[in-house]
Amino acid sequence: MHHTDLSAVRQPINTARGLPNGHYIDPKVFEEERAALLMSGWPGLATTADVPEPGDAVPLTFLGMPLLLVRDNTGTVRVFHNICRHRGMILVDAPRKIEGAIRCPYHSWCYSTQGRLVSTPHVGGPGQNTAEGIDRNVLGLIEVRSHIWFNTVWINLSGDAPGFEVANADLLTRWAEFDKPFYHGGADSAFTLEVNCNWKLAIENYCESYHLPWVHPGLNSYSRLEDHYHIEEPGRFSGQGTLVYRQLTGKDGLTFPDFEGLSAKWDKAAEYVSAFPNVLLGVHRDHAFAIILTPVTTEKTVEHVHLFYAQPDTDADLRAQNTALWKSVFEEDIFVVEGMQRGRHAPMFDGGRFSPAMDGPTHLFHDWVAERVAAHRAQAQAAE
Repeated sequence: MHHTDLSAVRQPINTARGLPNGHYIDPKVFEEERAALLMSGWPGLATTADVPEPGDAVPLTFLGMPLLLVRDNTGTVRVFHNICRHRGMILVDAPRKIEGAIRCPYHSWCYSTQGRLVSTPHVGGPGQNTAEGIDRNVLGLIEVRSHIWFNTVWINLSGDAPGFEVANADLLTRWAEFDKPFYHGGADSAFTLEVNCNWKLAIENYCESYHLPWVHPGLNSYSRLEDHYHIEEPGRFSGQGTLVYRQLTGKDGLTFPDFEGLSAKWDKAAEYVSAFPNVLLGVHRDHAFAIILTPVTTEKTVEHVHLFYAQPDTDADLRAQNTALWKSVFEEDIFVVEGMQRGRHAPMFDGGRFSPAMDGPTHLFHDWVAERVAAHRAQAQAAE
């Protein structure tokens, strides 16, 4: 199996190289990272707004796996493997409202929205709905460990990661002031972007401010390079903040209501963090956003963008304006991440270099990837 050497990545920033090309274009390395970074950690899957009402169910494919996002009949959001325990049939093939039970379309086995197996018609022969060896108590839907924070549904597929609050303690502490209800802006506050690049490039680009003057001239006109600072938490998250945030103003000076009880620093500041492995988050005094990256192949990623507000009812025109603004900013990055992806097919590229002054957050992400992949390889070798 093709191994990429990671020793040059795990160096101090002024001598380190970036991840080798294989980490962006080699399907074998993509599989390694799937296990080392995504299965074993707490990636984001979706938002709670994807299933607003009890009974709402949405099938999702994540890392090739069929999953089912459900808001159960008590209002709890859950994630299950989207398969029947009988013959492994897909249970729900399109978003819908579950009336009563989740019924397998193959042999009609039925599950509650909490995952219990509630009926197995004719399993013991015609008219016999029970059978020896079919223990309904142990044949419920397979639930994926999940946690809700920032209106985002985070999942741990391996089941053995430290709890979400432990794994992300530093970020939860940093943004404790934003630990309050977020209201999704609705249909006009969500959009997806399909980008032809490896998922990691979206993170690398998002977490640094170095590119602002050239890629985001509009944003840079008031939030200049020198107004930014790095956010670096090794092994957890990295990003950047700005000391200058300008609120969006609509007709007659209308602005979005602020989140309650924020300290004065947020009057002018905003922060943008890549929460490892795959969620890009932004907080401002009057709105927040989450971008959930779905890795599709080595060279294809879907970005699911969701905007949140401090109150359930905000001005529709202002929301539409805010969505359009962020969409244009995120679209400005597409040529860059796709250009870097194409660049990874240059065999002489050696991973590149980092600006010690400007690339700290990106280097930190590369170091985290290299550390996790190296540990995964060591484990695999030990097992052999």
